[in-house]
Amino acid sequence: MWTLEKSIETSAPTACIWELFADVGRWKDYNADLEAIEIEGPFETGTSFTMTIPGQNALRSTLIEVIPGESFKDETVIDETRIVVCHRLVPLPSGHTKIIYSTEIIGPGADQFGPMVTSDFGDILEKLKKLAESLQCISKLQNT
Repeated sequence: MWTLEKSIETSAPTACIWELFADVGRWKDYNADLEAIEIEGPFETGTSFTMTIPGQNALRSTLIEVIPGESFKDETVIDETRIVVCHRLVPLPSGHTKIIYSTEIIGPGADQFGPMVTSDFGDILEKLKKLAESLQCISKLQNT
């Protein structure tokens, strides 16, 4: 088994970040490794999506848990190896949000898959933070 957790704090409210999570088509805006992504239904537990990463075969993943406004987990199975990535939002007393990405990989090759799957988490979190902080929804939410 292989695990890793990365996090970042942002001034963006959880609702803004959740909008970005639930809009799967926008994942490419903060994940440079995605060439294409297509979801096969609503952003809810049980829905599958396909991601294309340059130079690799398309990967099919499934949302195995979605708690609106809080977190979602997706699962990708490659041969006998199971990759689960959890994306969590934690509201902080300051009004800021902690964004947490954690990964658990189980099966043959977990030690090889781990660094490949998570090597860009720091960049993704930084880009997600910048995007969320620049969105118009922040000022809308703060004025309500």
